[in-house]
Amino acid sequence: MQELQTLAQQYPGVIQFFFFGIGACLGSFFNVCIYRIPEERSIIFPRSQCGCGKSIPWFDNFPILSWLILRGKARCCGRKFSIRYPFVELLTALLFLYAWQLFGLQNPSFAFGTMLLCCCLIPSVFIDFDHMVIPDLFSVGGTVVGVLYSFWQPHLHGIEGAGIPACILGAKESILGVCIGSAFVYWIGVLGEAALRKEAMGEGDVKFIGCIGAFLGWQGAIFSLFGGACAGLILLIPFLLIQKLRSQKEATNPDPDAEPSPDTIGVGVHIPFGPMLALGALLYIFFFQEYTDAYFQNIWQILNEFANS
Repeated sequence: MQELQTLAQQYPGVIQFFFFGIGACLGSFFNVCIYRIPEERSIIFPRSQCGCGKSIPWFDNFPILSWLILRGKARCCGRKFSIRYPFVELLTALLFLYAWQLFGLQNPSFAFGTMLLCCCLIPSVFIDFDHMVIPDLFSVGGTVVGVLYSFWQPHLHGIEGAGIPACILGAKESILGVCIGSAFVYWIGVLGEAALRKEAMGEGDVKFIGCIGAFLGWQGAIFSLFGGACAGLILLIPFLLIQKLRSQKEATNPDPDAEPSPDTIGVGVHIPFGPMLALGALLYIFFFQEYTDAYFQNIWQILNEFANS
């Protein structure tokens, strides 16, 4: 990694373009995963196809650029492509670039760890949006990758030094993040189920927060849970207001020919929680890690002083 840091200092624009391009290409692959994995189809074969059944040629398969050049339509039949495709590609590219910009020179282990975690978060979020499920490939698989990466690069968890002792400490922090994060979500789900008398938290969410904890430790897992829930609630407020205004309008001026409204957002209605956990993880990584870790460190010191008094 020292060679990469040296290269980044000499040619910063080249490295930035490299990570942006890698992120965009992976985002294109994630689009395939988002579409095919829930249908239990191969993510390798066949090659990308249009909705009309024709294969998409390689020159129409460049991330972001192809969608812009073709104006969101297939060359073969004029069928419209969803805006989600370039959005996922651009989102992945920007997250990879931002991770390198923030951490690449100071802590490349954390930068690459963030990129690996994004590879688990992004497809999981969109699959959860579409199907209310998070595949084990990303949650359980991501947890395994997070623990192994923590053993290989203990600097991911701020552990100094080298050798086997540092690697063991890194793996320990990762496993602790898995256990504490999963336990929090599990028991919140149990209590929520008892209160609502229906499933409040899916098993996929328990595994998903374990994946986040494997990369970010127990502090990041706890912040992802509560910070993501708060951020998600804030983002839901506009939808709730629009929903309330629409309901009042329908009650005042009912339309007998109107189609029935879809399920509304409210208490007892299932809402995918994976996107909130992912949002919390990204907020922790890019904005609140320093403050959160310092907060938990102060609490830990207070508890130690109380125990020794």
